[in-house]
Amino acid sequence: MKKELLEVFDNQFPDRNYTIEIVNPEFTSVCPKTGLPDFGTITIRYIPDKSCVELKSLKYYYLEFRNAGIFYENITNTILDHMIEVLEPRELTVKTEWKARGGITETVTASYSSQQQ
Repeated sequence: MKKELLEVFDNQFPDRNYTIEIVNPEFTSVCPKTGLPDFGTITIRYIPDKSCVELKSLKYYYLEFRNAGIFYENITNTILDHMIEVLEPRELTVKTEWKARGGITETVTASYSSQQQ
């Protein structure tokens, strides 16, 4: 996955804490064990500092996962790491919710706070 695809723009309200929530209900990847498609919803919630993510670039970034054989946990943490590196937010949470396969669903949540550093 190419974090270089992610573009940012200047936050016009850097002195204010506010939350941005981005939901993609049509995320797809591939199970690395079976090669079957996985379908999920990706939710990113963050409090920006100096930058905000540009949504078209995020859409193209997500497309990089479409044919990748990757586990749910790896997807969640990779997105978190890339978003932290590109945005340097005050806080960021990535939540991935996966459609049932074999009668089992999974939700993975990973979080970051600049206060923890």
